Amino acid sequence: MASLRIWIILSWIALPTVMFGGYSLLRLLNRGDALTPFQVDCFRAGHAHAGVLLLLSLLYYMFLDRTALPVLVKQAACAGLFVGILAQSGGFFLHMMLGKPNSASIGTKVTIAGAALLACAVIVLVYGLITTR
Repeated sequence: MASLRIWIILSWIALPTVMFGGYSLLRLLNRGDALTPFQVDCFRAGHAHAGVLLLLSLLYYMFLDRTALPVLVKQAACAGLFVGILAQSGGFFLHMMLGKPNSASIGTKVTIAGAALLACAVIVLVYGLITTR
């Protein structure tokens, strides 16, 4: 786990930011008219993806550490996973700020790019798990 320690620490550091996001959403909802229904939906989606994917990342690091993949490959996979989490959830927030209902925006493209990075990271993990004896 020593080679993945920095990624584990980064995920634990990022988790309170998701918690603060939940608090922020609750405050905005209590104000009543601070956000449109479209913005609330995007905020909730970004917040939920960030929380679930960050918690998932902690499992990812444990499983990746058990593979026989080279350390450089593990580091690259962790970087892809972490950036993918930020992009996927952050894209929802960009869409909330810059997008419009029922149309794509730069946020949509960022979310899709994040999903692609996450898929690549999962493929690396699965390959490592299959090839490790």
